[in-house]
Amino acid sequence: MSLPPSPGPAPAPTPAPGPVRPGDRAQVALRPAESARVTGGFWHERRRVNAEVSIPEGPALLDSAGNLHNLRLAARTATGEYRGELPFLDTDVTKWLEAACWQLAETDWKEDFAQAEDVDRIIRLLADAQQDDGYLQSYYQVVRPGLRFVELRWGHELYCAGHLIQAAVAHHRATGREDLLTVARRFADHIDDTFGPGRPVDGICGHAEIETALVELYRETGERRYLDLAGYFIDRHGHGLLNEGDAHGVAPGPAYCQDHVPVREAETVTGHAVRQLYLLAGATDVAAETGEPELRAAMERLWEAMTTTKTHLTGGLGAHHAWEDFGDPYELPNERAYCETCSAIASVQWSWRMALLTGEARYSDLIERTLFNGFLAGVSLDGLRWLYVNPLQVRDGYEYHGGDNGSRRALWFTCACCPPNVMRLLASLPHYLASTDTDGLQLHQYATGSYGGLTDGGRVAVGVDTDYPWQGRIAVTVDEAGPGEWTLSLRVPQWCEQYTLEIGATPAEQVPEDGWLRIRRTWRPGDTVVLNLGMEPRLTRADPRVDAVRDCVAVERGPLVHCLEQVDQPGAPGLDDIVLDPTTGLTVKHRPDLLGGVTTVVGSGRLRARPAGQGWWPYRTTRDTGRDGADTPADTPVELTAIPYYAWANRENGGMRVWLPTS
Repeated sequence: MSLPPSPGPAPAPTPAPGPVRPGDRAQVALRPAESARVTGGFWHERRRVNAEVSIPEGPALLDSAGNLHNLRLAARTATGEYRGELPFLDTDVTKWLEAACWQLAETDWKEDFAQAEDVDRIIRLLADAQQDDGYLQSYYQVVRPGLRFVELRWGHELYCAGHLIQAAVAHHRATGREDLLTVARRFADHIDDTFGPGRPVDGICGHAEIETALVELYRETGERRYLDLAGYFIDRHGHGLLNEGDAHGVAPGPAYCQDHVPVREAETVTGHAVRQLYLLAGATDVAAETGEPELRAAMERLWEAMTTTKTHLTGGLGAHHAWEDFGDPYELPNERAYCETCSAIASVQWSWRMALLTGEARYSDLIERTLFNGFLAGVSLDGLRWLYVNPLQVRDGYEYHGGDNGSRRALWFTCACCPPNVMRLLASLPHYLASTDTDGLQLHQYATGSYGGLTDGGRVAVGVDTDYPWQGRIAVTVDEAGPGEWTLSLRVPQWCEQYTLEIGATPAEQVPEDGWLRIRRTWRPGDTVVLNLGMEPRLTRADPRVDAVRDCVAVERGPLVHCLEQVDQPGAPGLDDIVLDPTTGLTVKHRPDLLGGVTTVVGSGRLRARPAGQGWWPYRTTRDTGRDGADTPADTPVELTAIPYYAWANRENGGMRVWLPTS
């Protein structure tokens, strides 16, 4: 790709509190709200647990797992053996560091955030471990020092650099300090001296991440060469540069790391899900800064292919445990669904960039679905235990054999990419909730708090009060209005069939345009808007091409996907024989005593009787059943209670399922 000539250093953009800050010359429809704070309700509680439990646990876990020890070896301040066989263990540290920095960015935490000293200590460690030429990755400094930038498919050196850069950007935006930013820039400069036309190496990383990090470093510093380098890496995907096998001589093929076809020519998402989505997030960032229409068109095409054919109901992504891959179109299994927590995070990151680039509400629809379901299930309610994979079914009698890929929560993982990734998304979550453009303010997600930014008419700000997702009432009060007219835009979720709108306590008739209710008027401080979203529970069916769930339904209410857990079905000894009756209707009951307070959905079903005399063979022909079914015992009626999917695996072990058979 040929990037436009540099117009000189980009001017300092409008401040934004989070990890995506388009430059002033970026060709985007929307920009993240200048200020965004979550002060109450559902997401405030999840973020409180993250800030008070998960993030504080991080340094001790990183110490016990050996991540910090490995960096001390690289810094020559410790002795002993390198701990772990994975080359990317430094990223667990830098993702945790990014999470801690986003917490530092919030005024509520600056004075008493206990991890401030840990942040400073780890920054000093990274600076001490960095080599004189800027290189920094403990694995290749300690274990394989002679193979720097040689094992690009599996070495993850640029992946590690990307997470270091993102942590540095977070630290700089949170504190204004440049100590970690200096470390990151030295590594980025070394990479720029090493990769590209006329440089020693023409290659890409086997795990995308560096691309979006370099764009953000350009946005933070105004150094155009970082954007050019990101564009180079995007361009070089799809040219067969990654042809190494693994340690056993086995490789999953070039599509695994998106080296099979150039990004602009790809027709669908494929390969390792996290690698694919990180690459597309970076490509979207480059498209935003350069305005290149071909790259933008490719991003829209690939997002459409992903959501229509390869996305689970929960927003989860990845059908295969082997190589953590996307599957074929409509290959969306239940018990063997991979749906790695990190792929849900990557989906949110990419969709947010697409929402900013295009202004379209559908990207925020997917963000909402993914946040409340596929992402949030990855961390326990107490903030201490984690899921690496997020299946949609756990069978009766499931046996957990340990490891990262089982359907039971663990305190940490051998490959601990997901826990600090969850921490950093929750810590930066307010950034993903609202945006502004020249004409007004848009609310993408609904959480109690305050949101504001600059428009052509001046600064505008609103306060939001809601008990979402338990209730559908969203009350918005204008806090700062600015002179003249401007537009307040409220997203009507894709799942919502009925809603009401009140402006200043007066009912208003308004039809969404592309998912947005756009209310334009001259606002005054104190003006109110109330959006009531219908929250009736519903049954959802999948496209018939999804063979795994044919003749099944799923229970949803508002943005939440629900599931059955064995512990909530006292009338059934297991879930594998459950059948839902879709004709009897669904009722809801809020349970403040259950799982931190949830709204359950109750339906009717039956416990399918197992035929008598089945013997040793689990299959029966029509002849075996008898024409009148006289040899089949009667089914047993049962009441079924469904909880939000995000809350499963927080009590006793047992079966779980999202998709319920109806016959």
